[in-house]
Amino acid sequence: MDSIPWWLALAPFVLFGLGWVAARVDIRHLLTESRSLPSSYFQGLNFLLNEQPDRAIDAFIEVVKLDPETIELHFALGNLFRRRGETERAIRMHQNLLSRPDLPAEQRGHAMFELGQDYLKAGLLDRAEEAFRQLDSSSYATEAQRHLLEIFQLEKEWNKAIGAAEELQASGSGSHQLRIAHFHCELAQSAINESRLDDAERELEAGLAANRKSVRALIMLGDVAVQRGLDEDAIAVFKRVDQLSTPHTALVAERMLDAHRRLGRPTEGLKLLRSYLDASPSIDLLEVVLRATAEEEGAEAARVLAREALHRAPSLLALAQYLDVRAQMAAPSERDDLEVVRNLIHNYTRRIGRYTCSNCGFKARQFHWQCTGCAGWETYPPRRSEELDSQNLP
Repeated sequence: MDSIPWWLALAPFVLFGLGWVAARVDIRHLLTESRSLPSSYFQGLNFLLNEQPDRAIDAFIEVVKLDPETIELHFALGNLFRRRGETERAIRMHQNLLSRPDLPAEQRGHAMFELGQDYLKAGLLDRAEEAFRQLDSSSYATEAQRHLLEIFQLEKEWNKAIGAAEELQASGSGSHQLRIAHFHCELAQSAINESRLDDAERELEAGLAANRKSVRALIMLGDVAVQRGLDEDAIAVFKRVDQLSTPHTALVAERMLDAHRRLGRPTEGLKLLRSYLDASPSIDLLEVVLRATAEEEGAEAARVLAREALHRAPSLLALAQYLDVRAQMAAPSERDDLEVVRNLIHNYTRRIGRYTCSNCGFKARQFHWQCTGCAGWETYPPRRSEELDSQNLP
């Protein structure tokens, strides 16, 4: 067997020696750096570890005065306090930075941006808006504009929200047409509440110009036509809702039926809704059709329709509606038993008969265009939770 070359035999000793030298250099460098740090730095750490954040802040402020290179420490601590909900301390940290006349422009913008977030987290919306507005020409302009948009929505300043969304869109940060359409709808709703129907129509047309698929704007245009007494026009608009989004038809079913009744054509309206129900089963639409069928054609016709709907799309919500019809036409001797079963089903369907936000999962009894949980727009599908769950079954 060949002998091991002498240089290979020495390799482990050489590597060990190099590692020892590197470790010594790192230790010396660390000791040199630690000696260069002001004592206030270690005092601040000690206060922080002993849960004395106010005294820690004072110590770290002293560090920044003595050594400007520790500015990043301020940012880190400010973010930590804000995440912990200690917004007053976060505000103090960032205000101290901004009070420094020698703070570089980039870091001043960073500090102002962080301060704006502190104010926003604390609910001080006016101060947050003022802080973010000062960042128009900085590298934080786009993110500041996003926060301004959030603030305007919280304050329901819809005209300002439209302006902020349009600026964001112009900056290339993605499409905001869906939001803009909803902002116009909010303005239109205020106008409707004040009987300013011309203003409402202008806002709704602007909403449709921003998003031609805005179902909400269409529905509201139909409502304006109803208020003007133009039921034929209202029906035409409500029919466009079905063409645009069949699931949303349930939201206008009652309105459409009422318009037909005012025109003296209830049978025509009921026939139209039945055609929608046949094309796309819906619990909410079924409820309207069953009630109208019972009024127009009697309880037996409603029972037959409810049973057919239950066979076509079985669900507890459909069963609850079928039991409602059966209870109305049952003999007194059967009614008590039906009521027991009906009440049991209804107690359960209260939990599954809700709308669910597709973004955050927040559940609501009523349909909303904006989620009250995550503030997302159009995140509620117009179908109840049980319907959606049954559609997702294999």
